Amino acid sequence: MLKLPIYLDNNATTPVDPEVLQAMLPYFREHFGNAASRSHSFGWTAEEAVKQAREQVGQLIQANPSEIVFTSGATEAINLALKGVFEVYGQAGKHIITCSTEHKAVLDTCKHLEKLGADITFLPVNSYGTIDLSLLESAIRPDTILISIMLANNETGVLQPVKEIGAIAKQHGIIFFTDATQAAGKIPVDVQADNIDMLCMSAHKIYGPKGVGALYVRRKNPRVSLAAQIDGGGHERGMRSGTLNVPGIVALGKSCAICLQQMDEESRSIGALRDQLEQGLTQMKNITVNGSIIHRLPNVTNLAFAGIAGNKLLTEISRTIAVSSGSACTSANPEPSHVLKAMNLDDELAKSSIRFGLGRFTTREEIEYTIDTVKAILQNLTGLPI
Repeated sequence: MLKLPIYLDNNATTPVDPEVLQAMLPYFREHFGNAASRSHSFGWTAEEAVKQAREQVGQLIQANPSEIVFTSGATEAINLALKGVFEVYGQAGKHIITCSTEHKAVLDTCKHLEKLGADITFLPVNSYGTIDLSLLESAIRPDTILISIMLANNETGVLQPVKEIGAIAKQHGIIFFTDATQAAGKIPVDVQADNIDMLCMSAHKIYGPKGVGALYVRRKNPRVSLAAQIDGGGHERGMRSGTLNVPGIVALGKSCAICLQQMDEESRSIGALRDQLEQGLTQMKNITVNGSIIHRLPNVTNLAFAGIAGNKLLTEISRTIAVSSGSACTSANPEPSHVLKAMNLDDELAKSSIRFGLGRFTTREEIEYTIDTVKAILQNLTGLPI
């Protein structure tokens, strides 16, 4: 039986998987020890759980467990990566290359670094949402110390050519960081094959709890050094002090293990539902997909509804279907999406675009309901027949 409201905002956050919840619950009461307490069994048990989670996260992205640094989420990991690199390598150069469609966590951190003397190049994207690799090459300077390009966009799901970016960075001896918050667990990620030096992810995007994430930091070829942004105890190889969130870390590890096991099948099934949703809606006049339909995540579609007042459309849809007009971090901002504007959409069309984010628990019945509901709403708003 269909249960309302329907949740199609899985790029904003995901419900905790029941298996993940069961894995973390014992670490709130039965195994509540501090992982840094080395003198008794409570601490040893917690430390062993963290070790296992580190291995599980590493396996998902083909990294060594010792290269995983646990954080409170992707935003903290981004701040640690960008600010940490600038503080260590700033004497060698102050130039950083990023992209105009990055998450605000990257863009705002870069703006902060500009105040500290960094010189930031914001690469444009084409109408499909991807960067031009030749522009990346031409932007590189002798003082470039970091390239920060996200793997998958949070609003459109568009994938950047990280393998090629990693090769370019490697060739020039530049550190390459990618925000993989939306991609990790949904598509294969290999930090070794793609020459990724730093990568961030967050548990709540892959059916884990909020408040825990991870930063991968390469230890060799090259060894990346970061200046800690939180001091006090030297936890996480001195990069991130603070008592570890053991239940959250256990949950992140379990989430990664489930994603690794189910990724292929899940991508196919969710992708089929996404395609069904797109086909059901884009057959209507003036509804188009924003961004590449080839290089993108399987679970998301960003649709432009030309000629429709975006706020009215979103209000009507949201009565029974949870969707968004863009990033959850900027949902209260009345301005059009910076991602869509960078892709050359005008303000009106950008404001009339809606993101549908499918997930592990999305059903065919929910997609059929969504198609019928959106069609009915459009007919009511426009007066035109479906």
